[in-house]
Amino acid sequence: MAKIKITVLKRFKPEDVFGEEGYSTPNGKKVTACTAFENGQEFVVENHNKPEGFCGWAWRDIYKDAAVLNFDGNFKNWAKNGTQHTCCTDGVRPVVFKLERIED
Repeated sequence: MAKIKITVLKRFKPEDVFGEEGYSTPNGKKVTACTAFENGQEFVVENHNKPEGFCGWAWRDIYKDAAVLNFDGNFKNWAKNGTQHTCCTDGVRPVVFKLERIED
């Protein structure tokens, strides 16, 4: 069974999404880029399990893409064979990931 490498490509800040500085929650808390990841950080998926230290919400969002690659599927109309670009669905501070199948 293949392993999947996940690379954090980019963490977006609220101002990247909304075009305004100093985005805050309704109670006044300033929102920053996602703190669960760092750009360039890498994780490896083995046996369909969420990698240690990987955000559970982000894992839920990208699991379907990792599963396709894990079962030798491809996204031929969107990415090179064995790869996929995907993101978590945090609409205020999304994170973009690159998934790559690692053949044993």
